[in-house]
Amino acid sequence: MSLLTVGLNHHTAPLSIREAVAFPADQFASALDEFLRLPQIREGAILSTCNRTELYAIVDDHATHAEDALLREWLCRQRGLEHNSMAGCFYIHHGRDVVRHSLRVAAGLDSMILGEPQILGQMKDAYRSAQAARGAGPLLTRLFEHSFTVAKAVRSRTDIGANPVSVAYAGVSLARQIFTDVASSCAMMIGAGETIELTARYLSEIGVSRMIFANRSLDKAQELATRYRGYAISLDDIPAHLAEADLLIASTAAPGYLVHTADLKNALRQRRRKPMFVLDLAVPRDIEPSAARLEDIYLYSVDDLQSVIDENKRSRAAAATQADQIIEARIDEYLEWVDSRQATDTIRAMRAAAEANRAEVMDRARRELARGTDPETVLEDVSRRLTNKLMHAPSATLRKAVGARQQRLLGPARELFDLDDEEDDTGSSNAT
Repeated sequence: MSLLTVGLNHHTAPLSIREAVAFPADQFASALDEFLRLPQIREGAILSTCNRTELYAIVDDHATHAEDALLREWLCRQRGLEHNSMAGCFYIHHGRDVVRHSLRVAAGLDSMILGEPQILGQMKDAYRSAQAARGAGPLLTRLFEHSFTVAKAVRSRTDIGANPVSVAYAGVSLARQIFTDVASSCAMMIGAGETIELTARYLSEIGVSRMIFANRSLDKAQELATRYRGYAISLDDIPAHLAEADLLIASTAAPGYLVHTADLKNALRQRRRKPMFVLDLAVPRDIEPSAARLEDIYLYSVDDLQSVIDENKRSRAAAATQADQIIEARIDEYLEWVDSRQATDTIRAMRAAAEANRAEVMDRARRELARGTDPETVLEDVSRRLTNKLMHAPSATLRKAVGARQQRLLGPARELFDLDDEEDDTGSSNAT
């Protein structure tokens, strides 16, 4: 079996493509089920976040690079996209590179915000989904669990997670660059997931005390409102409260826009053209992009956080180097486990074949004894037949091999059967 990863992320694809490829929550399970039914997939998992969509697969050893194209085409077809329009957006990893990539993703080294911790939870969700769909067999199970273990080691042995930085933190930092007195502003947050919760925490830490939480589930919005002394509204109530918001931050998994340009235009009219900072952290986007054309709207998406991201990379560069060194040292642990598993499978198959030969020879011996054949003759026949059966396949393979292939097989054969190199010993003796 071979490891294969096909995906795209913030390094290779713009936001417009990432949001088109991302799997909405209500379609994820059916898509995973369809993915696992592909004939070339032996094990599989899908990781889909705001910054990446990746297919992890175990395929047959004889699979060629055509499998890469098949997975790319399947992803494009599943998301209703033209494969030709995605040229240059995909990356493909095989074998060792899959292990390195998985470990780096889990440790936050491949994230937009270097070292951010959210991706680890998202990978664990992807793994649990694969388990539930029976897509995580022994090889993927070991890969994900090894990735989680190494990510923990990276965080404990480096400063990659010191002063945690996330997309939420980057967004709040950007707001502080634009509005000098953020503490006195009113923040409306749409969604109730981890990103919104982190955003609320950061805003609370810098003194923002007036917060509005909007969510499809009013109960979840109320939980956050209680924790941060704000108040909760439903998604339908957003237009009625939009004019109150100096800061509007959205991060949901909704398939369509929750705030339209017309809504923001009406809100600005009520605010008497007082500017509004709008941060859309969702993929697909929650806020209609054309709202950026409104004169007093400062609309940013996850791809607009580059200045904060660059500073984050500079401050964590040394830790990232350390983390990569740890990861390089741990890649072989997984590959050695795979090799040992393959060796175990081969040994098991060899023993099964030997047992089948033994059973066949013993059946013949019993029949001969029942006919009254001399036991000594039967024993002689048993030993000869068993030796011939056990040695037939390796002997035939060595005889058929010619040239360089034969030379490659001879050394391992002598090692496997623990044969003394008598020819070398004789040659050495004659030389003496």
